Amino acid sequence: MTARALVASPTPPAQIAAEELRRAYDWVPLNQADQVVALGGDGFMLQTLHAMLERRRLLPVFGMNLGTIGFLMNDWRLDGLEERLTRAKPFRVSPLSMTATTVDGEHCVLPAINEVSLLRETRQTAKLEVTVNDRVVLEELVADGMLVATPAGSTAYNLSANGPILPLGSALLALTPISPFRPRRWRGAILPEKTRIGIRVLEASKRPVSAVADQREIREVAEVHVAIDHMRDLTLLFDPEHALDDRITMEQFIA
Repeated sequence: MTARALVASPTPPAQIAAEELRRAYDWVPLNQADQVVALGGDGFMLQTLHAMLERRRLLPVFGMNLGTIGFLMNDWRLDGLEERLTRAKPFRVSPLSMTATTVDGEHCVLPAINEVSLLRETRQTAKLEVTVNDRVVLEELVADGMLVATPAGSTAYNLSANGPILPLGSALLALTPISPFRPRRWRGAILPEKTRIGIRVLEASKRPVSAVADQREIREVAEVHVAIDHMRDLTLLFDPEHALDDRITMEQFIA
């Protein structure tokens, strides 16, 4: 029998739902589980997945939405959970690994499930040099910033920055500028997921830039390198009728 752990957002709706589930089903501590059920919104799901990345054993996660949008979640229902988990369709999500070097020479490595974004810290625009597989492809991008998004994250910040929606399983990354000024006509690139992306901050002291891996920020970076980390692939579980790949596809038809 599959052993399952329950985790929940601290919000009142998620806590109430968690109490109902605890009374209705059997649960084990996280360190004894084979699967995880997460209650909350997309933010809590990202938090749960990041917690998974810190574990030696990566567990599949089935989320139920008790937040706002719940793009990464299934519908909340108390009844029929055992059957839903048995029928759930697994989806592999490959996180990004961001290696950032600050202007003071400090190094930091952080994972990102949705995106890595570089953002100007002051009113002055950022000036960025972009490399792809160690080849300079943009000598100078003048913009508010730029981001690298996974397929799972392509409908989040990337989409709001006019980046492309990437189908899950496409093995692609989106490289998207944020409010570009020069070159004006460059709207980004779609790259194979094996691509190594480097971003060097030009005039870093005068035009400071921060790097954000999902929700974790490193300020005053000088250089950032981003690549897929297949050694820590995550698994999300979805009801067959609410699969993540279908959701991502249908986002392209929403006006």
